[in-house]
Amino acid sequence: MDLTRISKTLSFMLRHSTDPLYIDLNGGWADTSKIIKALKMKYPEVRMETIEQIVAQDQKGRYSFKESNTKIRANQGHSIPGVIIEMERPEPPELLYHGTATRFLDSIMREGLKPMTRHYVHISSDIDTAVNAGKRHGKPVVLIIRAKDFVSEGHTLYRSSNGVWLTEEVPVTYISIQYV
Repeated sequence: MDLTRISKTLSFMLRHSTDPLYIDLNGGWADTSKIIKALKMKYPEVRMETIEQIVAQDQKGRYSFKESNTKIRANQGHSIPGVIIEMERPEPPELLYHGTATRFLDSIMREGLKPMTRHYVHISSDIDTAVNAGKRHGKPVVLIIRAKDFVSEGHTLYRSSNGVWLTEEVPVTYISIQYV
C-alpha cells in the first residue's frame, strides 16, 4: 500500500477539492467514513487504520481527528472557498520565515506575499522548514518576516494546530531576503 499517494489524495480532498460536498465549512471537518468511501474508489485497500496511520505518521501534522476519529480535517492550506479553521493568535517570535523560489522574488518584492490560491500565506518558525518549502518550487530562497513588527503595527498572525503561522498577506516592508 502506497501511503504517500493515499496521503496526497487525502490532502487534496480535504484542502483543494472542487467538489467538497463532504466538508463542513465551519472548521473544515469531514466525516471520516465518507472520506474513506471516496478514497476506496481509487485505493480499494484503504481502511480506517490506513487513515489513522497517515494522520499519526505525517511529519508536518497536516491532519487532525475529532470526536473519536469520526471527523477529520486538514489543519491549514485550504483553497476551498468558505472554509473557516479556528486558530490561535499567540505572540509571535521576532522573526518568522517563508520559503519560496528565486523565480518568484521580483513579484514578491513588488507586491508582498499573497496567499495565491490558498486562504493564507504559510510562514515557518524555522529556516530549515522554509528552505524545504522553497525547494518544492525551484531554487530556494528564504524570506525573513519581521513578525513582531508586523503584529505590533496592526496585522494579524494566526498559528494553526500544527505550528504553521498564517496571515492574509505580508507587505514588502516586513520582508528581507536570505539566499541559501
